[in-house]
Amino acid sequence: MDTTTKRRYVKLQWRTLIVLMAGYVCYYFLRKNFSAAIPAMEASLGLSKVQLGAFLTLNGIVYGVSRMINGLLADRYSKKLLMSAGLVLSCIINLAICFSPRLNGFIGLLDSEGKATLALVYLIGSLWVVNGYVHGMAYPPMASMMAHWFRPSELATKQSIWNASHSIGAGLVIALCGWILHRWGYSAWNLCFIVPAGIAFVGAIVMFTTLKDEPTDCGLPSVEEFEKEESKGEVHAHAKLPGGKLKGERYKKFLSRMVFRNPVIWSISFANFCVYVIRFTILEWGTTFLTQYKGLDIALAASIVAASELIGGVLGTIASGWITDRFMSSKALRTSALFTLGATLCFFAFWRIPDGAHWIWSAIFIVASAFFIYGPQALLGVCASQYATKKAAGSANGLAGIFGYAATVISGIGFGYMADRPGLGWNAVFVVAIAFGLLGVVVLARWWRAPADGYEKAVQVLEEI
Repeated sequence: MDTTTKRRYVKLQWRTLIVLMAGYVCYYFLRKNFSAAIPAMEASLGLSKVQLGAFLTLNGIVYGVSRMINGLLADRYSKKLLMSAGLVLSCIINLAICFSPRLNGFIGLLDSEGKATLALVYLIGSLWVVNGYVHGMAYPPMASMMAHWFRPSELATKQSIWNASHSIGAGLVIALCGWILHRWGYSAWNLCFIVPAGIAFVGAIVMFTTLKDEPTDCGLPSVEEFEKEESKGEVHAHAKLPGGKLKGERYKKFLSRMVFRNPVIWSISFANFCVYVIRFTILEWGTTFLTQYKGLDIALAASIVAASELIGGVLGTIASGWITDRFMSSKALRTSALFTLGATLCFFAFWRIPDGAHWIWSAIFIVASAFFIYGPQALLGVCASQYATKKAAGSANGLAGIFGYAATVISGIGFGYMADRPGLGWNAVFVVAIAFGLLGVVVLARWWRAPADGYEKAVQVLEEI
């Protein structure tokens, strides 16, 4: 590979990484805006925590199933088309939620006091569930695209940088919605949907016009050939995989062996469930329990949750990838176990802060929890791609996604119910979240001695089938 080609290759790698980050930020603008608007929707529309928690749970379950379906599609069809179409559809759904109360003249959506009737509850809930499906059109094709553009030896670092988009998107939209609600009051909750939708629509256009599914679409050699050039004679198993997509019965057998009958992938998926319980407890309910349990005002609570994403989440995501490739020989499961333990301990410390302590302690431990929890949140996706290999990365991430978002059964309606029960309250929520964190540490530590990836196994499987 000549110098000019190599420079173009690296340039397009970084362009792909940056555009994918911006695209996923836009997706988060249309997902976590709901969480930021929860206190306002609760006050303005009279929705209960159980109803709001049910929306989050159903959205998460459908999102997880969608990630599995779209993971299978991403391994076979156009990745950029899937993710761009999903973002446009999400813009439409968010606008529909924004304007749904205006339909009150046609059907009874509001009562005489301006509060939501059961009809409006079902309408908003149904729209948010559909939004969960279209959001599943983002992560699997993006993870698959990363595996096609970057070598295994650098994937943890590069995908962790990309994964910072989760925190950047969530932090920015929570801060934006917090400012909107502080500036115009809870009655302006609908702006939390229309403003992010306008921003995200521009992002969808940029993704579709600039991204390429893999290097060969740009007239460049595949990442396997690039690996051979960079390895200087030391050929990684990644470079031994045949080019092109697997088809027919051979693809089905490969998928079965590398994903559905692979114990490492199932352990990654279950650990993802545990990690997401803590992650969603902070992200979905953070502004709520900081106002109701710690007594902070909405602007300060939203600022703390935004800081947990923009500072803790971004730094934790990038640090975990760098540590994995620099000190753990790209063995991301080890880093995930250590970071999950750190997140659990910090969340425990937040819970046990004495009453009357300055709010800064709550902020410190919430930000620290986010720092650690975003390590495994990023790396478990890397692990799924690595152990299933790039030929089944979308499917493996889809399976892990089902488990991760099944956690909303606990963190959504489960925690909403607990928080509303006089005998339970937020204390019970924190106990359950911490218990799942410890369980995740145990599951991940089980694979401490596992190899860094599944490429050697994949070559073996392909020889056998």
